[in-house]
Amino acid sequence: MLSRTEHRGVCMLLSSVMSGTEAHTDREEDYRFLHSMLMEKKLHLLFKIHERLRRFEKRSPAPVLEHAASLASELAEELIDQGWRDEVKELVALFSKPNFKILLAVHDAVAQRDFEPRLPPIPDDALEDDEDSVKIVSLVKTKDPLGATIKRDKSTGAIVVARIMRGGAADKSGLIHEGDELKEVNGVPLEHRKPKEILTLLTQSRGEVTFKIVPASSKEEMSSKKKLFMQALFDYDPNDDPTVPSKDAAVAFKRGDVLRIVSMEDDTWWQACHLGDSNTRAGLIPSQQLHERRVALQRPKALFTPRRVKPPDEGEVVEDVDYGAITGIHIAGLRRSFRLGRKSSLAREAARSRRWSTGVHSSICPPTYKEVIPYHRDPRDRHRLVVLVGPSGVGVNELKRRLLISDPDHFGVTVPYTTRERRRQETEGVDYHYVSIHKFEEDILNHRFIEYGRYKGHYYGTSLDSVHRVMAEGKVCLLDVHPNKIKHVYTSEFKPYMVFVKPPRIDELRLTRRRAKFICDEEDKTSVRIFSEEDFEDMINLAETIESQCGHLFDKVIVNGDMAEVLRELKVDLEKVEEADVQWIPAKWSCSSPTKARRSCGHLDGWI
Repeated sequence: MLSRTEHRGVCMLLSSVMSGTEAHTDREEDYRFLHSMLMEKKLHLLFKIHERLRRFEKRSPAPVLEHAASLASELAEELIDQGWRDEVKELVALFSKPNFKILLAVHDAVAQRDFEPRLPPIPDDALEDDEDSVKIVSLVKTKDPLGATIKRDKSTGAIVVARIMRGGAADKSGLIHEGDELKEVNGVPLEHRKPKEILTLLTQSRGEVTFKIVPASSKEEMSSKKKLFMQALFDYDPNDDPTVPSKDAAVAFKRGDVLRIVSMEDDTWWQACHLGDSNTRAGLIPSQQLHERRVALQRPKALFTPRRVKPPDEGEVVEDVDYGAITGIHIAGLRRSFRLGRKSSLAREAARSRRWSTGVHSSICPPTYKEVIPYHRDPRDRHRLVVLVGPSGVGVNELKRRLLISDPDHFGVTVPYTTRERRRQETEGVDYHYVSIHKFEEDILNHRFIEYGRYKGHYYGTSLDSVHRVMAEGKVCLLDVHPNKIKHVYTSEFKPYMVFVKPPRIDELRLTRRRAKFICDEEDKTSVRIFSEEDFEDMINLAETIESQCGHLFDKVIVNGDMAEVLRELKVDLEKVEEADVQWIPAKWSCSSPTKARRSCGHLDGWI
């Protein structure tokens, strides 16, 4: 509590500060702002009120009531039940007046000695900002523009000052510079806003405009503190890791978990924490370099178990899952396009994949972490494309078929293109899109096909246009592609959710696919053959190759042992993705779309 002597001392100090700032008001904007604040009559009145309350507290009077406001509220409720006489109406009206309520609230605050100044709680996001690197700038807006242009930074997506016009209000203030990042305008956050939206916000502003700015000089310092999120592409349990420096200091995670990377200074052990974890303490995780080195040094695991010889007294095992429908049941739009000409043996597919793996992906990097960014899907946006990838015979087409049947109003599939003539029982746009050879080859040259091939002199292919048609209907487009064709759809335009379907171990394959058949020629459905032991081995070999070379692209990995169980698991997972408030997508998609890049990554300047 301040004594009168102390009070006079504070007043003298306030007076000296005011006179000290007055000498600099002609030169410095900050001094002018501080001086005007100290000259405010409201500030002096508040100081006097606080002093009077201090004197009141020193006398220590005993209040008659401490909760007059609540008592008045209870009394008003009781009066309502007493009938609506004129006196009751007048008294209830008096209790309802805002001024009377405020008077009682002030009375209770004084009675409870609750008149100490209270600071509002600090927002959670404010704790993460570096106070020294963020500044508040206020400019008086007149009829003339503020004299600056803004743009979206290509690499970070932030709104930055592109240029300052000499002689404008921004230039005269000396407080805004080229390269400064704008965080807020009049308290409105600018994250995820386009330059045009910010211009509208400024146009509607009257009088003083307040900016929250990260100075360009501080951005380099803040870049080291920039949030970095990684999605784990493997499971890690520190209890199974004998090399971890401290098991208690390590963080366990599963494939698909999003981790916030706190430090990458150590080459072998990064510091990270789980996203959304209440425990803010970071823990140790193996670095990308360390995990890649470990995988490279591991001895290959035995993929195949010796085929079990059935004892004579064992009965025959009957499968409860019908895999004969893998390619045997026709649904419009479920025909394969690029792979129509495959031979009867899965060995050809495995051989082609081995050639692809040695040619296109000569160096194998095991999946470790993938840098991701948050994606807030607008309800008006199209659904993400769902891409299914897996070796031939694993059941990708059957899984897609069952998903479509389970909810045809929600899921959709593409209709392939072909150059062959339409048959009598076929329908344009349902079985195929029938186009001329000239049109098909023109689309090939324009890169309009995800995958295509020739069969018996005719082209077959899956077009990007067919994907757009399904998505334009508001449906989730289901697409299965060969691994080396993923690049055509792995873009920010489609934001695909990648699902890798892998086979179980070979003993389970023998059990579930024993009676399953697959069609060797889709044009001749009478030509079928049963899976052989070589087919199983090729399927597992090919799955391992795909996972090792494309594992960093997959959002979900499922083992197709029991088709019904896998279908349930996948449907639940897709529902979670669609309903999630925040989805995590690769960071490289932030500005990878050519059209969106021009629109949102700095090619459009905004004049403010």
